[in-house]
Amino acid sequence: MIMKLVLLWVLGLWSVSGIDLSRSESFLSYLDEEVTVSPGSTTTLIVPLTLIQGAASKGAVCLDGTLPGYHLHRGFGSGANSWVIHLEGGGWCNTIRSCVFRKTTRRGSSKFMEKSINFTGILSNKAEENPDFYNWNRVRVRYCDGASFAGEGQNEANKLYFRGQRIWLAAMEELMAKGMQNANQALLSGCSAGGLASILHCDEFKNLFLETTKVKCLSDAGLFLDATDVAGGHTLRDMYEGVVTLQGVQKNLPSTCTSQKDPTSCFFPQNLVSNVKTPMFLLNAAYDAWQVDQSLIPSLADPHGLWRACKTDRSHCNSSQIQFFQDFRNQMLDAVKIFSESNQNGLFINSCFAHCQSERKDTWYENDSPRIGNKGIAVSVGDWFFDRTAVKAIDCPYSCDKTCHDVILK
Repeated sequence: MIMKLVLLWVLGLWSVSGIDLSRSESFLSYLDEEVTVSPGSTTTLIVPLTLIQGAASKGAVCLDGTLPGYHLHRGFGSGANSWVIHLEGGGWCNTIRSCVFRKTTRRGSSKFMEKSINFTGILSNKAEENPDFYNWNRVRVRYCDGASFAGEGQNEANKLYFRGQRIWLAAMEELMAKGMQNANQALLSGCSAGGLASILHCDEFKNLFLETTKVKCLSDAGLFLDATDVAGGHTLRDMYEGVVTLQGVQKNLPSTCTSQKDPTSCFFPQNLVSNVKTPMFLLNAAYDAWQVDQSLIPSLADPHGLWRACKTDRSHCNSSQIQFFQDFRNQMLDAVKIFSESNQNGLFINSCFAHCQSERKDTWYENDSPRIGNKGIAVSVGDWFFDRTAVKAIDCPYSCDKTCHDVILK
């Protein structure tokens, strides 16, 4: 049975908290609220927050100037010298106004971060939930910059610090000192905006280690496309342009891209993945729920609500609306065509309306987790990482997959 999880966007929170929505044009769910928490469990691993004490001296601070942080659970046994670094997601901020708002949340300030969090999915310490990585050193790096760990600059007037790249470097330096420098294998992963960050920083991550260290990267729900919305606009491109310009991202984008394309284009993974030298795995829903809601059918592009019924319940979509979704899937498949030709890379593109499938217990490794053919996500990622078999799994188009754990857009 398909598990349907209700996706609660920040918009609803603003509505009850008195924020002026009429003037918050760029806030709309770019502060991507956490949608990846697994169903509650009394046995879930709880891991405390560690702040990077030396970060401030390097200028590596959150949007509001507070210290960045991470959660680390040590590996053991055969995994004692293996590391998973998972970059947290959470949207972006593209204007002064949206970044000022963001620094009043856990996405922009460590003052508001949870002091401890659950480790589930790829971060679980249970073999029955995470068979290949359960005993590795597992780290979740908190996201508090608003530009996928890639910004460099500041705004004095509003006391905003765009230091994503420095946060990335400070976190890596601290973890290397805590034993990661001795890793015999390492995986950089990330979800959503963190999935984009894992693409941006993949080769940098590889360069931290000796040639003898097995290093690969996983991007979960990070394949954001430069797509046309239902009104013919480019909502996500417009927003990305603001992020890149405001936060000084250009200087940290790969020169292999910026030498040929404009900086905004080089923030889109479709223009990056084929040039990443380190082995990479792309895990993505073909009808990514966040992109459907915020890039393809944002409220501003559907002022008369013609898509509302379809967006919340696909059984209410007409044939042209379904075709619109299929065109988006085709664009995604085109975007990974060259990438997929490399033997070192892996793919798991399932035909679900989902977002972030590696962090959740129910989608990562359960009896009813999503599958392509007869293979689930965790096994697919493990097979690829350990070179057990090639994994280039692309699902048939909607609505053939009955294993999806779809997100319901409200």
